[in-house]
Amino acid sequence: MLKTVGYDTVDSLVDTAVPNDIRQESALSLGKALSEVEVLAELRRLAAKNKTAVQMIGQGYYDTVTPPVIRRNILEAPAWYTAYTPYQPEISQGRLEALLNFQTMVEDLTGLPIANASLLDEATAVAEAVLLMRRANKNKAAAAGKTVVDADVLPQTIAIVQGRAEALGFEVEVADLSQGLPDGDINGIVLQQPGVSGRVWDQTAVIAAAKERGALVTVAADLLALTLITPPGEQGADIAVGTAQRFGVPLFFGGPHAAYMAVHKGLERQLPGRIVGVSKDNAGVPAYRLALQTREQHIRREKATSNICTAQALLAITASMYAVYHGPDGLKAIAETVHANARSLAATLQAAGRELVSESFFDTITVKVPGKAGQVISAAEARGINLRRIDADTVGVSVDETTTPEVLSAVAVAFGAGPVVPDASALELPAAVVRSSDYLQHPVFNTHRSETQLLRYIRKLSDRDLALDRTMIPLGSCTMKLNATAEMEAISWPEFASIHPFAPESQTAGWRELIEGLEADLSTITGYDQVSIQPNAGSQGELAGLLAIRGYHHSRGDEQRNVCLIPASAHGTNAASAVLAGMKVVVVATTPDGLIDHDDLQAKIDANKDVLSCIMITYPSTHGVYDGDVREVCDAVHAAGGQVYVDGANLNALVGLAQPGKFGGDVSHLNLHKTFCIPHGGGGPGVGPVAAKAHLAPFMPGDATKSAHEEGHGVAISASRYGSAGVLPISWAYVKLMGGEGLTEATKSALLAANYVAARLNEYFPVLYTGEGGLVAHECILDLRELTARTGVTAEDVAKRLIDFGFHAPTLAFPVAGTLMVEPTESEDLGEIDRFIEAMITIRAEIEQVANGDFTVEDSPLRNAPHTAAAVVATDWKREYPREQAVFPVKSLKQDKYFPPVGRIDGAAGDRNLVCACPPIEEFEN
Repeated sequence: MLKTVGYDTVDSLVDTAVPNDIRQESALSLGKALSEVEVLAELRRLAAKNKTAVQMIGQGYYDTVTPPVIRRNILEAPAWYTAYTPYQPEISQGRLEALLNFQTMVEDLTGLPIANASLLDEATAVAEAVLLMRRANKNKAAAAGKTVVDADVLPQTIAIVQGRAEALGFEVEVADLSQGLPDGDINGIVLQQPGVSGRVWDQTAVIAAAKERGALVTVAADLLALTLITPPGEQGADIAVGTAQRFGVPLFFGGPHAAYMAVHKGLERQLPGRIVGVSKDNAGVPAYRLALQTREQHIRREKATSNICTAQALLAITASMYAVYHGPDGLKAIAETVHANARSLAATLQAAGRELVSESFFDTITVKVPGKAGQVISAAEARGINLRRIDADTVGVSVDETTTPEVLSAVAVAFGAGPVVPDASALELPAAVVRSSDYLQHPVFNTHRSETQLLRYIRKLSDRDLALDRTMIPLGSCTMKLNATAEMEAISWPEFASIHPFAPESQTAGWRELIEGLEADLSTITGYDQVSIQPNAGSQGELAGLLAIRGYHHSRGDEQRNVCLIPASAHGTNAASAVLAGMKVVVVATTPDGLIDHDDLQAKIDANKDVLSCIMITYPSTHGVYDGDVREVCDAVHAAGGQVYVDGANLNALVGLAQPGKFGGDVSHLNLHKTFCIPHGGGGPGVGPVAAKAHLAPFMPGDATKSAHEEGHGVAISASRYGSAGVLPISWAYVKLMGGEGLTEATKSALLAANYVAARLNEYFPVLYTGEGGLVAHECILDLRELTARTGVTAEDVAKRLIDFGFHAPTLAFPVAGTLMVEPTESEDLGEIDRFIEAMITIRAEIEQVANGDFTVEDSPLRNAPHTAAAVVATDWKREYPREQAVFPVKSLKQDKYFPPVGRIDGAAGDRNLVCACPPIEEFEN
């Protein structure tokens, strides 16, 4: 590889590629690398410091049973957790079907016709709904009005909404909506069903009253409760949001959990996140795809509907399979058992003289115990049970599917009552809120009743996909690399997975030690003074960093500093995040060689000197090059009073070599799902920690369950203090397995691999941008524009043809249209890299066949790719190229061939005919 690139050693290549003035002065000091056995032993030690308990705290988080067939074959299965976001739908039909099942489940249970394929967590999903209402409200009087949030909404949700509102400058009022609407213009209202107190009530009247005043209506609803309670859509709501956590997804100390959003017709183009729809392939076969992608932030930038990038696809798939396995009858049976247990407990406490805040509830009761809350909480904890302390006089108890009669009696005893006697007649739901409509009638939710059936269904879907367990995924910017099995093992251990995010600190010592250690290691790696792992996606880390900058300027009396400079080549989330942080985006031009245009930069700085908040730069650049002028850019912005945000999406090209916190950055987000090995899971989970210098520390993410003043920190970004904590053992283990030396070697290996690919392919597909010595960083952009102009063969044609070779395509058309961005990573061996290079060279020869007139581009294997097994065995093969070229373009494929389940999908037809629910099964049988 070195000979091909033209260097004698990896170090000499690195010394040329990476500018000397940003190189870190000393090696990473992270201790020696541990073996897998040692890392697992250390994780066992940390796990043992956590104390498992019966979790009855509620507040939006419930214990649940993950069926072992789902846990082992999805949550712990590399075929599912190593998959990428399904932007190449032909090789993503399995996960797309699972996500469509999720959407259908949400639509049926909420009574609304259109749902997305998951968001991040419930609190941020509600915030997204509030912003959607503010965008979509066409009533002139109401459009600029306040947002009213019911007082019975989850407190962490209220905190997240208030934080978003403060940055964007709109009013939020918290009120008891059961007593009617407050005065004034109202843009939208947010209700919770059931409320955090557990109360269930008929919200039809207040919803109707809100609509009469021109407001839109969002209901945050519990999916399990909706099997028994009238759904939001039937009560007149415009939007339903919530979490699918209790559908088989472990507590995970707060996440990752798939949030959901459903809307009425007419709002689908405003809906944040991804939507799975149905189109057809080039043979007319129904096929799934992501629909309406033009809404997404990577295309619309500051005009995007949301900055959501990573969602929680793996957890949405887990929850969807839980519904597939249990079906409507099974889910209803679980809900009825939960409700009956809560009623029996409530009746027992009432009989003992305890007063309930509400006698209408699903699974949560709030009990008045004047002056004795601490005593009750302690008595329950002594019995191994966690309850919710609301205040000194009030305690909350939440029942879930794991609650046993013995636990119920122990809770009653903690209140000075009991034991619990089952009472089928006690405290029934009012008739006005009881659901009468059907749900989950599609065959997929009524077929896979046995473990054998579900196991085969899961396997059938995974066989339709290409994930990292089968092939290299050479995605530039998205860094698909090894998720080592040893790193993955601990996430489903009960001592990590079964901990409630609001459990007492005495029960979470192991979790906090792991998190504090990871934050400290990330600080060392990045050169920053403080790290918060709370943001549960890279986009949320961006928002957190920008809000920290905003808070810093405001603390100095510089409220007018609201302009964010963003290079034209930046990630799409940058602009969308800046808008969410209340900033005005000003685009800085880039030069033909991909660098920031310094004349334009200085002009934009001068024009905005008094209002300049910050610049967002990606380093290495989005063009895959180490810009030698990064310090000049940072110095120019600092001189004007601005801050420097260094997007950490490409940090895997810096680890051990350079530290953004030392070469000019004030704040960065990192992507643990890229650089630090958390798997992508088909589009999530992700973790986007934010790292900052000391002067920004007071404005780092706060705790949504506490006030910012009390915490001495900034705006909360996620519902739980530690965000998607459940996957942090993966990155913790990665850092410990590698040590400082190993992390540095990984970076160097990634640079060598990228430059090897660039050197091998440059004569076939010119490398668009290079830096010092003609080198790239960790990725390279292959330019197909001249070939397209000459032959008509597009970058998309190449992407689809790669499927016939058993590869996922590189990143298509980003950051430059008509190109492919390739990132081989340090995880791929030379054999796999050479296999990819062989495929690309073979494809280049096919392009020349078009140029030479052997066949037209329309009749070429490129335009007709990918080729299904059905297509090549058809008796009426009439194409201008032989079948063997179609499916065995290189000899090695004859021993190991992946056939896509569908051919080239018609994207435009999918957008014109948006279908957001499972299609009738006969469409596929026909």
